[in-house]
Amino acid sequence: MISRQPHKLRLARARGFTLLEVMVALAVIAIGLGAVITEASRNISNASLLQDKTLGHWVASNKIVEMQVKNEWPSAGEQKDDVEMVGRDWYLTVITIETPVDRIRRIDVEVRTDSGSERPIATVIAYLGQP
Repeated sequence: MISRQPHKLRLARARGFTLLEVMVALAVIAIGLGAVITEASRNISNASLLQDKTLGHWVASNKIVEMQVKNEWPSAGEQKDDVEMVGRDWYLTVITIETPVDRIRRIDVEVRTDSGSERPIATVIAYLGQP
């Protein structure tokens, strides 16, 4: 007959986790998941901002090309405009500045996603020669 004593001793020595150990493990997991969620949220926010900046740069570049193609000599000053691109409205401020060279003008195009925004999402600077 086989003795069952060693098996009983093994069962007596085998223990589960205490409540304190389980609580500490859950706290560590909760802190780790909180950090993962925070970083994922930050990445989504950064991706959205990068998309806005890229599209804003395209809008400003399009405005500069439009000014070059028109072959008109812009007068110095500030002009506001709004355009629609990719299903969104973009608000432009075109600032034309005289340069020391009479036949060249500096064009600053600032793009905003909101008409009341103080800070532009993108700014493109170009120089336009007199046609």
